[in-house]
Amino acid sequence: MRFSERIGKRSAKVDIQIDYMDDDLRNSIWSLICILIIDPMRGYQWVKQTPYYGTIKEIWFSHFKEPIDDIPLSTQRFAEKFRNRFFSWDYLEVYDFIDFLVNIKIHSVDRKNLINSFNTILKTELSGYRFVNGQLAPITNEEEIKEIEKAINSTEVGKLKGVSIHFAEALNKLSDKKNPDYRNSIKESISAVESICQQITQDPKAELGKALKTIKTKLSIHGALEQGFIKIYGYTSDGDGIRHALMDEPNLDQEDALYMLITCSSFVNYLIIKANKIGLEIN
Repeated sequence: MRFSERIGKRSAKVDIQIDYMDDDLRNSIWSLICILIIDPMRGYQWVKQTPYYGTIKEIWFSHFKEPIDDIPLSTQRFAEKFRNRFFSWDYLEVYDFIDFLVNIKIHSVDRKNLINSFNTILKTELSGYRFVNGQLAPITNEEEIKEIEKAINSTEVGKLKGVSIHFAEALNKLSDKKNPDYRNSIKESISAVESICQQITQDPKAELGKALKTIKTKLSIHGALEQGFIKIYGYTSDGDGIRHALMDEPNLDQEDALYMLITCSSFVNYLIIKANKIGLEIN
């Protein structure tokens, strides 16, 4: 997160890539393709001599829908033409290609390892997509991202600034490409919900479970929704939960932290709307 966003001078933007692809992600995908296909071909002069010719014909015929006699003859010319094509694609064309690639036979490449390699790149570079059961699928969507941004930006001033700070920290820890901290990202997301509940109840020491019971009498929250958040809070507070200092890290991953950030952001936005409807001043 940029400095200007952390101090509230510019609206925060969630950097999970859904409708675009930055250079880091594109370059990483291309580098993996080079390792798998392009580089091993450089030991041959002609494309037809390589053990990858069958794969290349499949790509040209089934994916590009172009005549196979248009395939460049030399491996050097093929590498150049293929690279130019790849870097001219928009983000959807890149995803179309790797989705196709994992479902065809590639010489000396294990499909499971290939999928794992792509998923590692997609995760590291904060793509909004993953391979699930061999098919590329979204792990989040535009509306969920908007919920996060709305929760951060609508609470960045006034009494709810603490909520925004918790969410900004949760996003920061989730989005750190070099050293993501999913454990503490989840903690910050839950703390954001707890913070707004303390504001609504005017009890700065109230834990989430107690605060929700009080809020229910003020804002008419559905019982099932109340219980759902009490259970989520319990997950982060029990003996094996996120808030306890354990010798071993819980088995948490990016999708866990992202789910909690989305869920908590949506709930905070919901509570703000509910409070505004009854004229409860919490800002």
